[in-house]
Amino acid sequence: MTTTMVPADPKVGGRHGWRIVAALAITSTIGYGTLYYAYAVLLGPMAASLDASTTTVTGALTASVLAGALMAIPVGRWLDRRGGRALMTAGSITATALLIAWSQVQTIGQLYAVMIGIGITGAMVLYEPAFAVIISWFTPARRPAALLAVTVVAGFASTIFMPLTGMLVAHLGWRDALLTLAAIHGTVTIPLHALTIRTPPHVTSPTPAARSDHTLRRTAAGAAMRDPGSWILAAALIAHGAATSTIGVHLVGYLTNRGHPATFAATVAGLLGVLSVTGRLVLTGARRQLTVTTIVATVFAIQAVAVLAMPFTAGSRVGAVITVTGFGLGFGIASLAAPALLADRYGTTAYATIAGRLTAPVTTAKAAAPLLAATLLPHGGYHLLLAAVTTACLLAAIGMRSVGQSRTYWGEHDEKPG
Repeated sequence: MTTTMVPADPKVGGRHGWRIVAALAITSTIGYGTLYYAYAVLLGPMAASLDASTTTVTGALTASVLAGALMAIPVGRWLDRRGGRALMTAGSITATALLIAWSQVQTIGQLYAVMIGIGITGAMVLYEPAFAVIISWFTPARRPAALLAVTVVAGFASTIFMPLTGMLVAHLGWRDALLTLAAIHGTVTIPLHALTIRTPPHVTSPTPAARSDHTLRRTAAGAAMRDPGSWILAAALIAHGAATSTIGVHLVGYLTNRGHPATFAATVAGLLGVLSVTGRLVLTGARRQLTVTTIVATVFAIQAVAVLAMPFTAGSRVGAVITVTGFGLGFGIASLAAPALLADRYGTTAYATIAGRLTAPVTTAKAAAPLLAATLLPHGGYHLLLAAVTTACLLAAIGMRSVGQSRTYWGEHDEKPG
């Protein structure tokens, strides 16, 4: 049997569709918490234990993110052809094993090898495959609520797992903390992926149709690549991803540079996680009156204004909170807007393939931008960094607006190209 992600039947979704949403909300939260956010807490203890610099150990996380970006394209193709159950289950099993291996590393080389493996498995279990599964189950009218549910819950991954990891490290040490996180990850995510995720009844096609299904997917993906709007969308999301990751990494340093205590700077930076959820709620509520591209372009422009104002207002505590709030509204909005835009613009026949092609450069930009920003700091200071982020947000806003004004290649009610 082969599977194709075609439009969801209006009757499909139902109770099991929402069970899948609940399962993926839980697994995404645990996945991001253990495979990504825990790293920031473990960074110092690992560097001391491995007798390595913080920069060297940080590089392993960058390598992990880049490995995940490269994996996005083949994962997308797999999801379109075979669905998410086997892929996400295998990814959960492998990720759990890698968390155990991570707890046993003795050298920097071993750390990099494990983190590259975690990056690859992350591409198999986190947002992108979860979104593909949800989009295959739900109609356009129900997708926003389903996608929102997953991103809102998973938006608290850092809020839950960073303090939890810190507590575990304090009581058990970083190695046993990782073993505990591995136990949580394996106990919860493996059975949820294996037992909950199913292929929707309406996307199963008999073997004789496999060749035509493959041709249809390839045609749909190729048509998306030929659409100028897809390249504009990619450029907008790359620029925005670079801006958000740069602020995410360098905000604490900037605020302390402005004279704020480190504890205050860290607390304000922590608002970004909560505000990312707020931005997603705003997007879902406002899209009843406005198009997704209009909302997102507006939020991107607000972010540009907030960053532009930082040199003038962030010296005070109130000003710092206000500007970070303005920027934080768009911190997680792209992760919810992108799947909605892709499904609305190109249908669902080759959604995961198209999304994978978009995810790869966007994730690469997110990984590389903070490192590039770090090289700019000695030459232009934070003023140059903030100017670059402002420009990126403005370009992202203009690009998103252009996507909204461009022609839709084909829509949800016309799945077949041509």
